[in-house]
Amino acid sequence: MTQPYIIFVPGKNPKPSPEQHHALLWRVLLEGVRRAEPLIADNLSQHIDNFKLIAWNYIYYHVTKDINRDLPWIDALLNQHCPTEQDIKDATATHKKLIRLLYSIGDHFPFLIKLLPSELQSIAEETQRYFKNKNNIACDVREILKQELRPLLDSTEQVLLIGHSMGSVIAYDVLWELSHIENLPGKIDFLTIGSPLGMNYVQHRLMGNNYSGRKKYPTNIRNWINISAEGDVTALDLIFSDDFSEMRELNIIESIEDHCEGIYNFFHNDKGLNCHRSYGYLVNPAVGKVIADWWQHSNS
Repeated sequence: MTQPYIIFVPGKNPKPSPEQHHALLWRVLLEGVRRAEPLIADNLSQHIDNFKLIAWNYIYYHVTKDINRDLPWIDALLNQHCPTEQDIKDATATHKKLIRLLYSIGDHFPFLIKLLPSELQSIAEETQRYFKNKNNIACDVREILKQELRPLLDSTEQVLLIGHSMGSVIAYDVLWELSHIENLPGKIDFLTIGSPLGMNYVQHRLMGNNYSGRKKYPTNIRNWINISAEGDVTALDLIFSDDFSEMRELNIIESIEDHCEGIYNFFHNDKGLNCHRSYGYLVNPAVGKVIADWWQHSNS
């Protein structure tokens, strides 16, 4: 009997040690599933070994984050069950719309990135480092995920691959390489949260972009669900079902769904509301419901 596995690929920035990060993510993910489907959460809680973290961040940044900086904020997140009125106002505030506009300008006119605020320039530089594969860093990062996926695809295990932010880009590229370079059998289900895969800048640099037809896309995704929170400017283009519609036309994927209305990421830290953090996505019952339904279906 096949085993279901959930594999999580985190976004950019330094993270806590892999063991600590794994424990935090598992704790938050379980709470999100519990808020959506309590009985399924009880079953899932018995299978921690089936939850895998792709800890690529240390080889990218060569530093780990102090876990104590996040612990009180995660505790507060777990004790909050929905966005407050202030969270909703902050997520849809004018300055968020301005930041989204600046992101959009940089996305369509990359030569103007140097004129954007320093924080946005820094984000662009980190992304460029991956796409330019400086010192083979992108290949090294992707290999970590490949090592986890190869045996699962080869044995046709049930896999839910979750990519947050930059992690969704890494996951997409890995799936393309496993499809067209290594020609591995099997399919996975793909959940992207707070993903920049809808951006023009990103799409023009994805693996397969220079090809057409089936070779342009990964052929090993069964179903793809994309979730974006209100106010998350990293998810600049919220709708993937149009950008990747050719995958459905070519019959290499069964479905692409976008969930991007009325979803709030209410993670806070000392800087205030952060609509992008992975913990805030995972604790949300909208994400929890997707994971719960997948887990139940994979065990039926």
